[in-house]
Amino acid sequence: MTEVMTRNIVNALDLDALGTVVEAIREDPAKALVRFSVATRWTGQTGSKSGVSGYESAGKRIERNFEIVADEPCELLGTNTAPNPQELLMSAVNACMTVGYVAGAAIRGITLDRLEIETTGQLDLRGFLGMDDRVPPGYETVNYMVHISGNGTPEQFEEIHRSVMQTSPNYFNLARPIRMNGTLRVD
Repeated sequence: MTEVMTRNIVNALDLDALGTVVEAIREDPAKALVRFSVATRWTGQTGSKSGVSGYESAGKRIERNFEIVADEPCELLGTNTAPNPQELLMSAVNACMTVGYVAGAAIRGITLDRLEIETTGQLDLRGFLGMDDRVPPGYETVNYMVHISGNGTPEQFEEIHRSVMQTSPNYFNLARPIRMNGTLRVD
C-alpha cells in the first residue's frame, strides 16, 4: 500500500514548501539574498519596454523572460497604449502587498474569499515639469484601501494588515526614503 502525502495548501499556497524555504534561510542566511533587475529601453514618444531576464537567489541565476510596457495617456503626450509609470508603480506596490495578505492569511489557516487593494495618489505636474521648485515632482501621500474577506476574524485581518505594513518590500520602498544610486554613461 502506498502512502499518500497530503500537502498543507491554503489560498493555493503550499505552506510546507514555505516552511522549507524559511528553514533553509534560517540555516543559511545567505539564501535570503535575492537581486532583481530590470532593463528599460525607450520605444519612442513616451513609450518604453522593460525586460526581465532573470534574478539571483542565493547567488544563483534563475532565468525568466517577461516584458513590461509603459506609455502615457494622450493628454500627457503619450499614445495611451499601456499603463503609465505611476500606474505601474501602484500596481507593483499592490501586487507585493497582495502576496503578504495571502501568505499572512494562509499561515493563519484563513481561507480568503476576496482580496482587492485600491491605491490612489495625486501628483502636481508643476513639480515634474520643473515649473515650481516648491512643488515636489512625486507623491506626498498615497492612499490605499484593502478589501478583504474570508473565514478569519476582524482581529486576525487587522493583525495581517499590520504585518503587511511591517514586512512588504514595496510598501517599505514607497513608505520610506531609499537611496537611489544613479550613474550616467553617454555612449
